[in-house]
Amino acid sequence: MHETADVIVVGGGIVGASIACHLTSAGCRNVLILERETQPGTGSTGKSMGGVRAQFSLPADIRMSLYSISLFRDFEAQTGSPSGYRPEGYLFLATEPHHLEYLRANHARQVAEGVRDVRLISREEIVAMVPQLRCDDILGGSFCASDGFVDPHSVLTGFLKRAAERGARLVRETRVTGIDVDAKGVAGVRTPHGSFASRTIINAAGAWASEVAALAGVQLPVEPLRRMLVPTEPFDRISHSAPMTVDMSTGFHFRPEGLGFLMAWNDPAETPGFKLNVDRGFVEKILGLAADRVPVFAEAQVNPSRAWAGLYEVSPDHHPILGPVCGLPGFFLANGFSGHGVMHSPATGKILADLVLKGATDLIDIREFALERFARGQFVEEMLVL
Repeated sequence: MHETADVIVVGGGIVGASIACHLTSAGCRNVLILERETQPGTGSTGKSMGGVRAQFSLPADIRMSLYSISLFRDFEAQTGSPSGYRPEGYLFLATEPHHLEYLRANHARQVAEGVRDVRLISREEIVAMVPQLRCDDILGGSFCASDGFVDPHSVLTGFLKRAAERGARLVRETRVTGIDVDAKGVAGVRTPHGSFASRTIINAAGAWASEVAALAGVQLPVEPLRRMLVPTEPFDRISHSAPMTVDMSTGFHFRPEGLGFLMAWNDPAETPGFKLNVDRGFVEKILGLAADRVPVFAEAQVNPSRAWAGLYEVSPDHHPILGPVCGLPGFFLANGFSGHGVMHSPATGKILADLVLKGATDLIDIREFALERFARGQFVEEMLVL
C-alpha cells in the first residue's frame, strides 16, 4: 500500500463530495476521494435536473430535505461557492381523489416535521399561479415555496473546494478494481494506479455502486436507469418564475431553465442499463404530454440534439441505502438515491459523517434505510417517484 487514509470515499460526485466535506468539517482531515472520471460530476451529478423539495411522505425524507435546503440556502457563506438555489417552489397537480388524499396526508406529515411554507391549494389558486395549465381535470394541489432547484455543478464544486481546504485529497481517473478484506473488516482498495489502505471505505459510486459493493463481497440491489431531460429553446409564453410543476396523473414535470424550460418524465417503459443515448421516441412522447397539460408548449421549439440522458441509481423501493454493512466492519453505503441524490446530498454527507465518526446520527432513524431492510421485506413506501 503506497498511501493510507482514515476514510476512503469511492466516487467524487455530489454525494461523495458532500460526505468528504462533512467529514473534514467534523475534524477528520485524512480523507481520500477516488473518482473514476477525469472530472468529478461528469456522471449523474452533471446531468441532474437539480430539483430540491421537502414535499415527501416519509418523515426521514422530509428531515433530510429540511437539512439540505437549509444548507443550500446558506451554501456560499459556508463553502465560498454559490449553490444556485432558487426557491421557486414545487407545485403538485392532483387530478384524482386519491391524489388529493395523498397530498393531504403528506401535508400533515410535512407540517409535523417542521415544513412551514407548504400548503394545500385550490384549482383557482393553481390557475392564478400557472395560467397556461389545462385545468379542467385538476381538483387541487400542494405547493411549497421553499422547494425549488439548485445548480448541481456549483454545489459539487463547493463541497470539493471546502473539503480540500480542510485536507481532503481527490484522485481522478482512478477506478477501484478491488477491495481488500481481512478478519477485522475492510482494509483498503486496489486501483490500476496503486493501492490505498484504510479501515473505513464509503461506497458513493452512484450508478456503479453495485459493482463497487461486489468487490467487497456485498450484494447491493442498485441498478442504473436512464432518465432523459428535454430543454426547449427560448420560450416566453410561460413566466420564468413558475414553480417546478408536477402532473400527478402522468408524472410529467417541468421548470424554468435559462431562457426556456426543462421537461422531464419517468417513462415506465424504460429498462435498467448503462444507456446514455437519447431516444428520439421519448422526445416525441414528452412533447405530447407537455402539450396536453400545457397547451402553449405546442408552440415551443425543441432541438432533440440538445436533450440529454443521465443515470438514476435505483433501489428496489426507490429510496437510499445508507449506513454500515452488517458483518463487514468499516464498509459504508451511500447509494440508491433513485433521483434524489442531488437534493439530499447535504443530509447524506452529515449522516455518513455522523455514522463514521460517532457511530450514530440524530438526523434520521438510519434503520429505515439500512441494506438489511430488503432481506426483512421492509420496503419504504412512496407513491410519487419522479
